[in-house]
Amino acid sequence: MKKSIEELNAIRERMKQTIQMRSDNSNNVRVVVGMATCGIAAGARPVLAAFVDEVNRRQLKNVTVAQTGCIGVCRLEPIVEIYEPGKEKVTYVKVDENKARMIVAEHLVNQRVIEEYTIGAAK
Repeated sequence: MKKSIEELNAIRERMKQTIQMRSDNSNNVRVVVGMATCGIAAGARPVLAAFVDEVNRRQLKNVTVAQTGCIGVCRLEPIVEIYEPGKEKVTYVKVDENKARMIVAEHLVNQRVIEEYTIGAAK
């Protein structure tokens, strides 16, 4: 199927926004998803996609979504770390797509850490 110039430009703009969102900016809140083999095996790919989709949907301009290698606690994967300027890192564990969307809504938008999803609550 051929695409029109308008459709191609729209795709280009969406991709530019995604790339900008994933570029580092020290003033931004950073959401880092563990994407080593253990994380991917535990379902990190859809978690990363859920964060990207939800941040885009909510047009959160101050949020950078990135991936990293092994975070070091394989049994708790998928792991997501949130870095906010001037605050302690928050580590969320056993994250799935629904939890990712809740983390965006509660933590990133409403500034409320979801304690029961954090490494401190993991058993």
